[in-house]
Amino acid sequence: MANKTAASQSGLTMKHKIGYAMGDLGGCMTFALMGSMVTRYYTNVLHVNTAVLATLLVIWNIWDAVNDPLMGILMDKMYAKSKNPKGKFRPWLLRVAPLLCITAIGFWTVPTFFEGAAMLAVLFVCKILYEACYTMFNIPMGSLLGAMANNDGERSTLSSARGFGSLIGNMLPLMILPQLLAKYGDTSFAFGMGAAICAVIGFVFCLLHYFWTEERNLAVVEAAGSGSGGMKVSDIFDLFRKNRAFLALIIHGICICTQQYVASTLGSYMYGDVLGDIGIMSTQSAFSMVLSLGTLALCPVVSKKIGLEKMVRACLLLGSALYLGLYAAVMTMDIPAAVYMVWSSFASGFCSVSIFMQWGLVATVTDYNEYISGKRAEGTIYGVFNLSRRIGQTIGNSAAVLALGWIGYQAGAATQSAATITGIKTLCLVIPAIALIGSWVAFKFVWNITPEIRAELTARKAQK
Repeated sequence: MANKTAASQSGLTMKHKIGYAMGDLGGCMTFALMGSMVTRYYTNVLHVNTAVLATLLVIWNIWDAVNDPLMGILMDKMYAKSKNPKGKFRPWLLRVAPLLCITAIGFWTVPTFFEGAAMLAVLFVCKILYEACYTMFNIPMGSLLGAMANNDGERSTLSSARGFGSLIGNMLPLMILPQLLAKYGDTSFAFGMGAAICAVIGFVFCLLHYFWTEERNLAVVEAAGSGSGGMKVSDIFDLFRKNRAFLALIIHGICICTQQYVASTLGSYMYGDVLGDIGIMSTQSAFSMVLSLGTLALCPVVSKKIGLEKMVRACLLLGSALYLGLYAAVMTMDIPAAVYMVWSSFASGFCSVSIFMQWGLVATVTDYNEYISGKRAEGTIYGVFNLSRRIGQTIGNSAAVLALGWIGYQAGAATQSAATITGIKTLCLVIPAIALIGSWVAFKFVWNITPEIRAELTARKAQK
């Protein structure tokens, strides 16, 4: 075991990096459809009543909220008992990849064979099964980073690799399914065929993720789990009470997802009702993609020079400053849509650094939790962090929709009132700026992993 561990820790290979990128690429091949196309499937194919759909969405969101941390705890407890020699995370990937493919196809096809109450019951079950399988894949895939990376440089590299995979995985489904809808219309065949193609492609990438990755720190995981008995639900409260770095990460997850979803939900209102050029949003998507690729390439280099946390904090402040500067500009002069597009894209690009790099920070928090508690709880920590992100998504979406009513937005109106225009500008630029400052405060004043503690964590890991 010692020779194998030493060989494994010699450095990340290109195969490791590409293999890790395949994880989010494969998962997003089906998950991306759930965000962008699923409402159209509910209403135009299954003809679900909107009131019923709203009720189902509440129940599903509650399930999603508890699903992540429970799955993380289950994974930690099972490994503590079994000490699977094949690893703590990768066996889950191999088990769940085919189930994720099957349940994804089932969700977009099986309910179409039923009607009325039977259809709703089948839809409900299919959604629950898919979300459970996605979580069972996503939690070990994300937690695997901590078992592959030995230092901040490697964590930044794998975080960037995951970002590349996520970009492609979110883009491909939105190229495949719309083409089928354009050809066959809003039909069960188009949705089912598109989902099947995406699920099969995703399955292949998920398998590559399994075969091309390696738990290089398995000896560390085994040593940390010895005699711990795994995590319990009650241990989550100890995480919040004892692990300040974990608390900082939770605050960041809520703030950054609030920023993301306020900006994405209200972006079309800024371009359409304030700037009068909603079509330029297509150009913005392409421009943002280029910025993201450049960001992902530079992050590992910069983090090695100044440190991961310092890079994240600096980018959060720069992003907030750009949002506030743009707000001052749009409130005092007429800004062309193209200028707004470039300026806001750079603001979003700086804040995306914390989004891409947060996965490496999760691994750091895991190391620190082992340092203070003796338990290496990758699954639990990753699962609860995912819960915080879902809370931020809910806050961002709900607040954006409610705020439109508060500022007097009139749907379908040729022009909006001056107060409404001011409200849209404020919501689109000031709220994201405040959320980024909240995230910066978490990493500046709550995060407590000092260089001295980090050196101790590194030394302890080297001894195992």
